[in-house]
Amino acid sequence: MRDTRESRLLLVLLIAIAFALITVDIRGGEESPVDGARQAAATVFGPVESGVASAVDPIGNAIGAVRDAGERHDRISVLERENAELKARLGSDDRNRSRVRELDGLLKKAAAGQYGIKGAEVIGIGAAQGFSWTVTIDIGSHDGIRRDMTVINSDGLVGRVTTVGPNTSTVLLANDPDFTVGTRMEKTDELGFATGQGDRPLSVQLLNGKAKVKKGDRLVTFGSQGNRPFVPGVPVGEVVGVDPLGGDLTRNIYVRPYVGFTKLDIVGVVVQAPRTDPRDTVLPPKPAKSAKPKPTPTVTVTVTPGQVPPSGEAQEDAGAQAQDNGQPQDNGQATPTRDAAARNDE
Repeated sequence: MRDTRESRLLLVLLIAIAFALITVDIRGGEESPVDGARQAAATVFGPVESGVASAVDPIGNAIGAVRDAGERHDRISVLERENAELKARLGSDDRNRSRVRELDGLLKKAAAGQYGIKGAEVIGIGAAQGFSWTVTIDIGSHDGIRRDMTVINSDGLVGRVTTVGPNTSTVLLANDPDFTVGTRMEKTDELGFATGQGDRPLSVQLLNGKAKVKKGDRLVTFGSQGNRPFVPGVPVGEVVGVDPLGGDLTRNIYVRPYVGFTKLDIVGVVVQAPRTDPRDTVLPPKPAKSAKPKPTPTVTVTVTPGQVPPSGEAQEDAGAQAQDNGQPQDNGQATPTRDAAARNDE
């Protein structure tokens, strides 16, 4: 159709009619005069819409499938993340259980020795402070920590505090070559001085050169004047070697410490000393000795030649009779006597 004046008038007329029909339809509601025409149009164009919908549905389904696949991928990612978090939490729970056991042992040690302690966590090792055997703990002067305080854990003596900051402190470990602590032997009360030797047993110099010492004997701290740097009664270790050449004045022994200095985690700084010396009460209980097996008695029976060993029920009766008479039971093995051997020679 060419763009003429008549075509423009026709277009305006059609638009006006369309607006008029829309207005009448809206005002008429369910009783609209054009409702019949709408139903007729639906009857005519319905199959066409169905065909178009059928053609478009696979595309829509594909888009939905892609969207669902993304949602499934997101759910899998969430499950994988939750699984990883669960594994991490389980691992953390194992570590937490181990730390709870260690803390429980520390509290029991403190209770046995009546030590007032501040719990701490080891957060650094000595590489940051030089080549000495030291660790850094996460409490300091703000927590009431002072220099020359005793440090223990669930096993025994860890060391002493040497440097204190506001929130951290440095602990010199008992196996450091610059570390020395007074010791006392269990039961015998023999005194000495223990010195660290790195990853080797502690070297202890006893003041009594003729002291009787054997492997397995145990030592605790003797304590310092004013309980600093060491409180008394803290388990140190047990003897693993004795110098056979004891001098007139001193004697050297070697002690394996109770504490594993390469796996420290939870420690306690003794901020309050015990009122009385706990002596040997903080030492771990000794393992029970296994009972020695009782020896089994053996019985030897001697019979004369020509005697027929009983068998079956007769042998049981003979054994019972021998037991009643206080004689050993015949086991059926004949051992000739010296007289019987002489008669055989004749």
